[in-house]
Amino acid sequence: MLAVTFTGAGGNEVVRLAERPDPVPGTEDVLVRVRFAGLNPADLLQRAGRYPPPSGSSPDVPGLEVAGVVETCGERVTAWRPGDRVFGLVGGGGLAARVIVHERCVARVPDVLDEREAAAVPEAFITAHDAIRTQAGLAPGETLLVHGAAGGVGSAAVQVAKLFGARVIATTSTDAKAAELRKIGADEVIIYAKQSVQEEVRRLTGKRGVDVVIDHVGAAVWTDSIRSLTKGGRLVICGATSGYEATTDLRYVFYKQIQILGSTMGRKGDLMTILKLMEQGSLRPVIHAVLPMSEVREGHRIVEAGEHIGKIVLTV
Repeated sequence: MLAVTFTGAGGNEVVRLAERPDPVPGTEDVLVRVRFAGLNPADLLQRAGRYPPPSGSSPDVPGLEVAGVVETCGERVTAWRPGDRVFGLVGGGGLAARVIVHERCVARVPDVLDEREAAAVPEAFITAHDAIRTQAGLAPGETLLVHGAAGGVGSAAVQVAKLFGARVIATTSTDAKAAELRKIGADEVIIYAKQSVQEEVRRLTGKRGVDVVIDHVGAAVWTDSIRSLTKGGRLVICGATSGYEATTDLRYVFYKQIQILGSTMGRKGDLMTILKLMEQGSLRPVIHAVLPMSEVREGHRIVEAGEHIGKIVLTV
């Protein structure tokens, strides 16, 4: 089978398409023939040697979310049959013609989504829902700050928060991205290249601050996140694309009684909730571009440069 591979740790020069043996499913696994796969910042971190894949996953074939068709089933699989259209999260190896997934880690592609859209849903929406609802417990009427809101997780977080009755303040880099974020529900947008995030949050909230911050950027926005929160606010970390180490003035934490929470991917239950909302027409994945797998380097370049609004999806 054809797969995206890394010849070592580095930049786009280590990305290759290569033939690999077809994987063999275990007794509770399904073998999915991949039609579309989502590209994620984690793929770029894995390329750079900063994101070790889970145990048992191929260390040099990236990919976390797929949509396709069940090709074969393990002998103990009861939920699926060959020919079923499925999508979901995988531990790694999703940027390939075939991938093995445990039967409980995929869901049926709903009628309201095509497979291209389905491949853009799992990582972004499961992470956003877990961070906003499960970890932060965002309530109607509260105010949420979403960093890097034009990306996959950010654009999902804006939609999820608005659906549950929150006021959403988003940060992004350009006027064009700001316009798109307003279309999907952002009440206010801060262009961090032109404005101070802390000062704009104070102005927009009457000096009160926000109730919840969703941060998948990390070190570059850490101080803005801490200082933008109101008393009793919650900061949810679900990624750190700009770096893992940050310095904290602890006075802001204990004087403001801030909670710092972690979120990693979420659970299949989050996906089931998201699917129900999508079937009602309340949520929709934002797709920046669909590229053939042969143009995976261009996909990496777009994500690395931060040019995208929503997700990059590869046709496998």
